[in-house]
Amino acid sequence: MNASDVILDRTRVREVTGIFHSRHALDAAAYELLLMGFDRGHIDVLTSLDEVPKRLGPVYVAPEELADVKDAPRRPFVSRDDVTVVNTVVAGTVGAVIGAATAYFMLVSGASETAAGMTAVLVAFVAAATVFLLTTRFFRREETHGLDWLMAHRGLILWVRVRSSEQEEIAKAILRAHGARAVRVHEIEIEKRPEDLPLGTVRPDPWLGSEPLGHP
Repeated sequence: MNASDVILDRTRVREVTGIFHSRHALDAAAYELLLMGFDRGHIDVLTSLDEVPKRLGPVYVAPEELADVKDAPRRPFVSRDDVTVVNTVVAGTVGAVIGAATAYFMLVSGASETAAGMTAVLVAFVAAATVFLLTTRFFRREETHGLDWLMAHRGLILWVRVRSSEQEEIAKAILRAHGARAVRVHEIEIEKRPEDLPLGTVRPDPWLGSEPLGHP
């Protein structure tokens, strides 16, 4: 079975949605939603451009209409600051582990403590830098492929789930204040697939097989 055919969850929700033409404006709106008490897990954004035709086919769908399509590819909101923090933690952890392993094997092999320490620091630095660049490239695929500006031009969709009329009004006001257009409330049944999860398509170890990590 193709991973894209696997449905992890199906839920009917009420959402406020809006279209942005600036990544900065979308991030600012999402930050304010978080400050106002909205759950991070209730804020979704449109995934990369290449996922839209994979999910919906080669037919162009305007962002205003795509926001109401239940099969529109979406993912939880992850800001650029979040990406930097995650990348730093992952890179630092991997670098420390590899550096410690390098020092251990050099000492076991008879190398001096000074040589083992200097080599371990160098290896740890190179490993951490490599991991940081790789994770940044993964999380910022649109920027890496030059598609970030194109997505913003076509329209970046933000969805935020609401549970009361008060939340609806707050969310609509925040989105409009940050320049969103086509702001409205809708009810929709959303489906979560493995590729919709953060890191759901990453396979850090080829020995794990071809299924993505998000596959049940």
